[in-house]
Amino acid sequence: MKKIKINIATQDHFQYASEICNVISDSAKVRGTGIAKRTPEYIQAKMKSGNAIIALCEGDFAGFCYIEVWGHEKYVAHSGLIVHPDYRNQGLAKKIKEFTFNYSLEKYPSSKVFGITTGLAVMKINSDLGYKPVTFSELTDDPKFWAGCKTCTNYDILTAKDHKMCLCTGMLYDPEKQTETKEKWFDKKIIKRLKKIKQTMLANNKQLLLWKK
Repeated sequence: MKKIKINIATQDHFQYASEICNVISDSAKVRGTGIAKRTPEYIQAKMKSGNAIIALCEGDFAGFCYIEVWGHEKYVAHSGLIVHPDYRNQGLAKKIKEFTFNYSLEKYPSSKVFGITTGLAVMKINSDLGYKPVTFSELTDDPKFWAGCKTCTNYDILTAKDHKMCLCTGMLYDPEKQTETKEKWFDKKIIKRLKKIKQTMLANNKQLLLWKK
């Protein structure tokens, strides 16, 4: 079996930026979910700053994730977590997420780690790492973060809800509130049921917005 190596990305990995953007976009289309668009230039900037993680298999792109810093390092977020279709179902997403999580705790030890996601797999990984589901009001209020949602197909729902609710679920890891034993809140059946309820509510709201236009 070919060995996959996970490393902190550098300028030496600029060549993979376009492929990373394409895989992220294609994955969102397959899942039928909204997602903020990334450009190769943005991905390269993350690599240059040392805030990106890349997985390679003998020179081929296998997976990626990057770190964003908000509110003067009060918060950090992990975004763009993706695994190339050829390397899925091997637990690679979890390995990349864990690598990124531990690296960000080392680089930004006093920062709260948060994320918003529609993916059940990502929610499960986050739960295992100690994240807890929270309302959007507990996340960063940095307007630059929420501006990144403008390219998402669900942005009109987010703005209609005054940035308090959307199809994404907010999750937060607070290093000051962690204990040695992490409480596991994740239950796949419950999360799926709640997600379906949220989707129905927001779909109805979206139809109302379209009708008003």
